[in-house]
Amino acid sequence: MVPGKTRRFLFSLASLYLLLLAVLAAAAPLVSPYSPTEQFLDRRFHAPGPANFLGTDNFGRDILTRIIYGSRSALLVGIVTVSVALLLGGVIGLAAGMGPPALDSALMLLMDSVLSFPTILLAITIVSFMGYGLVQVMLALGIISSPIFARLIRAETLSIKNEGFIEAARALGTPPVKIVFKHIIPNIMSKVIVQCSLTFAQAVVVESSLSFLGVGIQPPSASWGLMLKDARNYLVQAPWMAIYPGLCLALTVLSFNIIGDYLSERFNPRLGELI
Repeated sequence: MVPGKTRRFLFSLASLYLLLLAVLAAAAPLVSPYSPTEQFLDRRFHAPGPANFLGTDNFGRDILTRIIYGSRSALLVGIVTVSVALLLGGVIGLAAGMGPPALDSALMLLMDSVLSFPTILLAITIVSFMGYGLVQVMLALGIISSPIFARLIRAETLSIKNEGFIEAARALGTPPVKIVFKHIIPNIMSKVIVQCSLTFAQAVVVESSLSFLGVGIQPPSASWGLMLKDARNYLVQAPWMAIYPGLCLALTVLSFNIIGDYLSERFNPRLGELI
């Protein structure tokens, strides 16, 4: 296959995987063989088999069930994180791009200050102040990711606002708010969509990292990060405890990155020629 067809093929596979994951997450109570917190102490560390397709963990909980319910947490964190980051970053980026230079400098200084901190460290700090839990993790990741959107939207706004059609709209007396929603936002959406897919992947990784460290989603809730945390002491005795949730996490992040790369190529044909 030529590179172009290969990218389309990978994009189709990634989309199919994420669609399947979303369907399983939405229908988790219907497709899961057990409850995610149901314990079978007589089946502790059972290897994959007919009763437990992907095996059981140290509490006798079904790995497949917890992976399915963990996908709910992963996808929900990604959706809320991207939504919060896009809302905050969009408002700040548009205000910086359309506002006076003094406002632009102040807002970008604030965004650069947030970006200067390591992601995991800043996430732990915010969650520590807000408390542990799924809602707190989503809000923290949304705040942390907002500077990326702010800088992207500001840069695109600055490059577009001096175009001829924007100048014509101003000359006709079009209000700034209408210019933003009618002319600027539609012209920057392609790059914003690409950034959404990449931010989604990052949010899934950071959420799993926080749960692994014990400051994210709390037991007995199902989370891929929590599953990896439980598995760290049993890698030799029960390797399936780490293999399957780790594989799901890797495939999910890889799928979003593939989609982001493909969309970036589609929206920027010159980039596709260089790949």
